[in-house]
Amino acid sequence: MKNIIFAIILIFSISACTTGFEELNTNPNAPVNVQPDLLLRQVIYDFGDEMSYEGFVAGNLLGQYFTAIDFNLFDRHSLTEPQFGGNPWPTLYTNLRDNEIILSQARSNPTLAVYEGPALVLKAYLSATLTDLYGDVPYSEALKGSEGIVAAKYDDQESIYTGENGILANLDLAIDKLSNYNGTINLNGDILFDGNLNAWIAFAQSLKIKALMRISNKVDVNADLQAIYDVGNYIQINADNATFDFADSQPNNFRMANLRAGDFNLFIMSETIEEILKDLNDPRIAVFFRPTANDPANFTGFLNGPDASQTSISVADFSLTGRIFREEPAALDANFITAWETLFLLAEAAEKGFINADAKALYEEATILAFDYWGTSMPADYLTTGNAAY
Repeated sequence: MKNIIFAIILIFSISACTTGFEELNTNPNAPVNVQPDLLLRQVIYDFGDEMSYEGFVAGNLLGQYFTAIDFNLFDRHSLTEPQFGGNPWPTLYTNLRDNEIILSQARSNPTLAVYEGPALVLKAYLSATLTDLYGDVPYSEALKGSEGIVAAKYDDQESIYTGENGILANLDLAIDKLSNYNGTINLNGDILFDGNLNAWIAFAQSLKIKALMRISNKVDVNADLQAIYDVGNYIQINADNATFDFADSQPNNFRMANLRAGDFNLFIMSETIEEILKDLNDPRIAVFFRPTANDPANFTGFLNGPDASQTSISVADFSLTGRIFREEPAALDANFITAWETLFLLAEAAEKGFINADAKALYEEATILAFDYWGTSMPADYLTTGNAAY
């Protein structure tokens, strides 16, 4: 009898525990859906913030703009052992996932259609960054965990660029959606262009120029590049750059400004970039770097990849990175693509015969814009004498 009573109690207890289980265990104050304007702001800011950091600590080492005097396995090309940055994979896929949510919302809800074009531009941008860094990556089956695909196949880089739903196709579709949007809802959350859809079109066209130049050794891109150049609807002046400004203080300042001094001071001028900037007599050296503490009239770099256990140097003998990266980060941008990068790409296209244009004029205008971007006066003879002359 006792066992029967216990069984009855147990059945009623289990039934009571499961009745209204989902309702009881759902937090009414925790949203399960995020508005697209909040996601758009998050994707743009997070990617810009994370990749600006990656560019500083990893890109500048690999490009030999900086060297690191300690904790520098990455500078010594031990690329599987990054100590500061060097692993943007999760940043890229996290933001691709969040951006895919924006795209899905825009396509399923007509009142949110304004977000489709920008989301397609960002998908193309993030995907290009991903495959440029890693080559073949999960793409067509990526971000489909809710559909049961948890081991997405790797797509080849060619199809990611040129295939259906690839980078170039998404840019073309984005331009179409942006050009033909006739709704009344504003693009909120846009920290790149403050909701200006024409600016997003120019952004997409600049990205298309970049993508076409990326594949130009494998594909005939002449007609596509010439068409973009002839229309001229790409980013041409710095006021239209796809960038957002960092602040002077937290939480929206450049993250290297928040690093303790000992970590920040691990990064110094590379001997490689010292030689390049001095050969060009380039005054931007004073923006990118500081004079040495021991000789305020001199900028000095150090050889990349030192073995810290076998090297003893005084940091005061070498140039640390510039004030713009730490004390004055409000003068720094998170840079997606600029007028000067676009014009340098077009100058290369003209030089290689891909487009009918004046390569010298494009190169010189790009150089002028680059100096302007960094707030530096270009010497009057910079483009006529010395190594910078076309």
